[in-house]
Amino acid sequence: MTAIGPTLETDRLILRPPCADDFEPWCAFMADEQAAQYIGGLQTPSVVWRALCSVTGAWTISGFSMFSVIEKATGDWVGRLGPWYPEGWPGTEVGWGIVRDRWGKGYATEGAIASTDWAFDNFDWHEVVHTIDPANAASAAVAKRLGSTILRQAAMPAPYEHLTVDVWGQSREAWMARRAARA
Repeated sequence: MTAIGPTLETDRLILRPPCADDFEPWCAFMADEQAAQYIGGLQTPSVVWRALCSVTGAWTISGFSMFSVIEKATGDWVGRLGPWYPEGWPGTEVGWGIVRDRWGKGYATEGAIASTDWAFDNFDWHEVVHTIDPANAASAAVAKRLGSTILRQAAMPAPYEHLTVDVWGQSREAWMARRAARA
């Protein structure tokens, strides 16, 4: 079964709500120390299960959540990205996490553009943010490509309250101006 929510397509990606078939590749993703470093750290299958259920359940509760990222050319699950705003979060986020063997292909940027367009088209968000560990240069580069700048710093909610992140982002108006320029 698939969660309630849309399927978005880009040139190279299918973005769809997560489903049970995503569990095994998601486990492999979160077992990769480098890939998991800035998105909660290494996670056992039982923790991944709860995360997958949390992301999937957010579709029902909030009407949005992260998408599973499927590479069109292969049909492979290659990450999760999209809108995310759980209780206590530092803002209305579009975040990303891509499996390491697909880094450098622009998938995070491509998927984040589609997800941000969708979020602004469907919700009354005033800004989009990206919560990024200050040491995560690769995600900061994606945020810059999206046109975001550092807006503020914030402490993350439990169980990550020990982390302070840079909150990158931009206003709805700035995003819409960039979107009009892309058209």
